[in-house]
Amino acid sequence: MAIHPQLPNAITIARIPLAVVFFVLLLVGGTYGEANPAVRWVAAALFIVAISTDWVDGFLARKYEIVSDFGKLWDPIADKLLTGLAFVGLAVLSEMPWWMVIVIFAREWGITVHRLVVRRSHDVAAAWLGKIKTAAQGVVLAWALLPLGAVFGEAVWTTGTEIGLWVVLVLTIVSGIDYIAAQARGSRSR
Repeated sequence: MAIHPQLPNAITIARIPLAVVFFVLLLVGGTYGEANPAVRWVAAALFIVAISTDWVDGFLARKYEIVSDFGKLWDPIADKLLTGLAFVGLAVLSEMPWWMVIVIFAREWGITVHRLVVRRSHDVAAAWLGKIKTAAQGVVLAWALLPLGAVFGEAVWTTGTEIGLWVVLVLTIVSGIDYIAAQARGSRSR
């Protein structure tokens, strides 16, 4: 079965407007979804669909050998926009502290900008620790976004979110240090 060679790129680009719609719905839903629980459920579902497309576009591009320079550039940007808006939305709603968002953004965008700067001289593949960090961010953000207080109880849901955010923060910092160390080793060997 052949697929259109631009399908992975189209999926990547679709994440950008999905991220914006998700963000607006998240804010409309209100803190912990109390202003409008149905809208919060829709926002969370939209996030889960959008974050899942990151795996889909990468899988299709690799399976059908249609990895493109466009995809290499825009895939991480679309990912960072989606997860970044989720972190900002949670902070705006006072569901996570702003300082965590700032630390996560510094690592995420710092490395993304570095990759864009060096992409002409060499590719920087995602390390296993970075992939674990990305997966953890997706899972923890999905948990935090779903208004599960009614299902598990507010204390369990908010405690689970807080623990998850700390795990994400640690993985973000550690994977950032790993990335910097790998780049330093690589530049010495060139």
